Amino acid sequence: MNNNKPSGLRDKLLTKLHYGAKAELRLRTTEAEQKLWFLLRNRKLKGKKFRRQHAIANYVADFYCNESKLIIELDGNFHTVAETKEYDKSRTNLLNELGITVLRFWNEEVIKDPGRVIKKISEYL
Repeated sequence: MNNNKPSGLRDKLLTKLHYGAKAELRLRTTEAEQKLWFLLRNRKLKGKKFRRQHAIANYVADFYCNESKLIIELDGNFHTVAETKEYDKSRTNLLNELGITVLRFWNEEVIKDPGRVIKKISEYL
């Protein structure tokens, strides 16, 4: 982990919530997000608490587990566009510098084979 950032700033970035952004995003959840949230919520996976639409730094993670410093991102078709891929890469790099691991899954993966997705997440935890 890159510790060039002062600890206080790093802690602030890790815990800052943007409640307005969360409320708006929750109104527009995808089928895949709804399905995965059902499988993660209420500590269903290894007793870990996940939050959905959790803001960290200037980003909003689809799902975040603070105990494990894990973000789960669900990607749709627009993530195949070169510009979006570059954005995702820079975002992941920043989050990695903050000590957070990012796991990415395609929406279709969650919809068609949620057991496989949960298994991969469980292996990380």
